[in-house]
Amino acid sequence: MAAAMTVAQLLAWQWEGYARYHQSRANLVLHIVLVPAFLAGNIALIAGIIRLSWIAALAGLGLMVISMALQGRGRRGESVPPVPFSSLANALGRIFLEQWITFPRFVLGGGWLRALRNARA
Repeated sequence: MAAAMTVAQLLAWQWEGYARYHQSRANLVLHIVLVPAFLAGNIALIAGIIRLSWIAALAGLGLMVISMALQGRGRRGESVPPVPFSSLANALGRIFLEQWITFPRFVLGGGWLRALRNARA
């Protein structure tokens, strides 16, 4: 993966290999629960900042961190490991685009259910 990609290129790259990196039943089940938790954490963080509710903002941030940590553990069970991050910007871009766009597209397009049906235990 090239170090500097446009958003469109990064999304295309993620989509191209998404099913290959998500074949473990445990990881798929974790993702279907933890991605929405990450998104809820994003919303809580932003809402907390806007409302100046630092407790809500910290709770949202905590939910995001826990979600990412557990998704990372789930990826350990995959036969094809994820491509390492090349920089902080690469990590943030890949994480947020995957959580907000690529995984929801995978679910809504039927890829998640197909992957679950074909998943190895």
